[in-house]
Amino acid sequence: MSPRAGSAGPRTLAFVESPVQLLNVLEWAHAHAPGAGLTLVVLSPIDPMTRGQLRRMSELAREEGHEVRWEEARGGAMAPFQTIGGLAGMLRRADRVVLGDPFSRYVQLLLTITKARDLVVVDDGTATMEFVAQLASGERLVRWHRKGGRPGPRDLVFAPVSSAARKRLTPGEDRRVEIFSSMPMGEMPPGVTVTANSFAWTRSRFGPPRITKGADMVGTSLVETGVVDGDRYLEAVASLAKAHGATRYFAHRRESTEKLHRLAVETGLEIVRPDLPLELIARRGPVGRTILSFPSTVVHTLPLALSGTEVKVAVCDIDPGWLTETASPRAQGFLSGVTGTARDVHRLSAVTAV
Repeated sequence: MSPRAGSAGPRTLAFVESPVQLLNVLEWAHAHAPGAGLTLVVLSPIDPMTRGQLRRMSELAREEGHEVRWEEARGGAMAPFQTIGGLAGMLRRADRVVLGDPFSRYVQLLLTITKARDLVVVDDGTATMEFVAQLASGERLVRWHRKGGRPGPRDLVFAPVSSAARKRLTPGEDRRVEIFSSMPMGEMPPGVTVTANSFAWTRSRFGPPRITKGADMVGTSLVETGVVDGDRYLEAVASLAKAHGATRYFAHRRESTEKLHRLAVETGLEIVRPDLPLELIARRGPVGRTILSFPSTVVHTLPLALSGTEVKVAVCDIDPGWLTETASPRAQGFLSGVTGTARDVHRLSAVTAV
């Protein structure tokens, strides 16, 4: 274990599937037990860009004194069974489990094994807001962009596991549940503890950044998730970049290569594929004096990570006309809520096509 690590205290086991989740586990550990190590299990996805960011974040976690266990959780038909079987003993011994995505079927399966008395949910972006709302209302756990659709065969088969996971994430006499978040929260389930994530670890570890005169733009995966029409999105990016003089476009890790190529050709923007979560990239710099974004997690997290600098975050509303025919009926309201609840950002009206 690294010399920076102290006594871990209760056996703490964390599960992450994305770089942002791993970042927020580091923030939670910094806030709750600075210098104490935990065991961090990476349930590795297949996407190369996500894997690359997770590798870099794992290096940072080890530097902080945490033990990192990399699981090829999706490396073939038998991988899930081998992964869960290999983790069962650790899960049963854990006193505390920290997780980043309660909607993940992988995580929901793992929750049926653990007997941990303390459960902590760290941010997995704006999905945390929807998770809290669904937990408070007793609804089944469904990602916001799929809500309103008819459950598929796999959803029906998995329903008992999902229901059991939701019960495990509900506080009881022998179980404590904490939400560690930078997101605004509505009605909270009774008994749930909420702790604010101020990105103190990020600010102490990186920066302050060198600030350039221009503007940078943050990409979104709303096209890839079927919420926003691809052509309308490209038109909006072009208009926004022209109006604000943006020169760089920081791609979301889920954005397709084909879409990014079109963006580069049609807008002239320099496409940047970050090797770390954007909060760390921005904090290290250089970064534009203005950061332009559509409704997403970063409109909540970047003002915190860049606190004390002169960088301004501006968010552009999603025009209802950009939504696809298959978008969830709740999409517009959810995205408006993401924008409307953001603090310390400049709100822009939906842009028109160039």
